[in-house]
Parts: sequence; structure tokens; C-alpha cells
Amino acid sequence: MAAEVAVAAHENFQRMQIDLQNQELDSPGGVATAQQYTQLLALHLLHNEICEAKFVWKRIPAQIKTSTPELTNVWAVGQKIWQRDFPGIYEAFNKEWSESLKPVMDALLAATRKRAFNLVAQAYDSINVDDLAAFVGMPSSEAAQAVQKEGWDADPQTRFITPKKPCAVVDPVLCVIPGELTLGLTSLIVIWDVL
Repeated sequence: MAAEVAVAAHENFQRMQIDLQNQELDSPGGVATAQQYTQLLALHLLHNEICEAKFVWKRIPAQIKTSTPELTNVWAVGQKIWQRDFPGIYEAFNKEWSESLKPVMDALLAATRKRAFNLVAQAYDSINVDDLAAFVGMPSSEAAQAVQKEGWDADPQTRFITPKKPCAVVDPVLCVIPGELTLGLTSLIVIWDVL
């Protein structure tokens, strides 16, 4: 059930992003409102489209940037993500967000934490719980509890966490056996010759 809710939210955010991009294009002079830019910037960050977010920031008129503190706050999060400054990311998140932006920023915070957990799982054989807590923006006790739910090992005496390595995702397109590939190409060439 939770997975279905997450998928529905993801689809809603994608539709919202497309709608905002179209609204920007349809706006007089191609300049959207501050709220539209703020949401569009946050949605690009949510979808891990950091370069696109940077381009949105560059095309926002200076007057809108200076007159919209929430837009500047979203960009502060984006800058920290760009710099991979994990403690700074969570510090930048520590703002009051408007009702229209809060769901996107909450989803961005959750996605950032998930990416941080995945990065730790891929990069570390073991990590101190305090270092992990800084990566994921949680108190040490919460971080230890969160990883134990994911099946990671936590040693309370040494305060070290042993991440569970993620399973390798195999792309079925890349798993073609060379003989099958050759046979498939041969069949395709024969069909073209017949035509």
C-alpha cells in the first residue's frame, strides 16, 4: 500500500512539473510567477535533475529572486545538493515552507535521505553512527534505528554500522547472450533482404 502511495505521489509530482514548465512557456514574455518558479525549482531537485534546476535558477529574473525569500531558500537547498554538502543540505531544509510547497519539500527531504542511505550502502563497509547521522540528517539514535529496519547491522558498543550492500540491478537489455544477439540480428537482416 505504501509503495502504491509513493508511486501515485511520484506521478503527481511529474505531472505537476510538466504543467509548471508549460505554464512558464505560456506566460507573457516567458516569465512565470515566483510561486511557479519556486515549485518548478523544487520539483527538479526532487527528481534529481540538478543541472535543470540550475538552468531554472539562471533564467529567473533578478527581481523575482530578490523579492521571494522562499525561492532563495529552495535554491539554497539546491546549492548544497550540488556541492554534496549533506549536513548543509539538512540545515538548508530547516525552514518553514508554504502550504503549497511543503509536500514537495517533504518529498525532497525524504528522497535526499534515501539517496544518502544508498550512497553510504554503496561506499562504506562500516561507518560510525555519528558520521551516518550527519549524512542522513537525523539524530544518531534515529539513524541507528532506521538502518536496523533496513537490515543493517549496528554495534551499540563500537557505535559502528555495517551497511547491507544493495543488490545489483541487472538490466535485461544488457543480459543478451552473444549467440542470441547474433541469431536475432541474422534474422532481422534476412527479413530486410526478403523485403
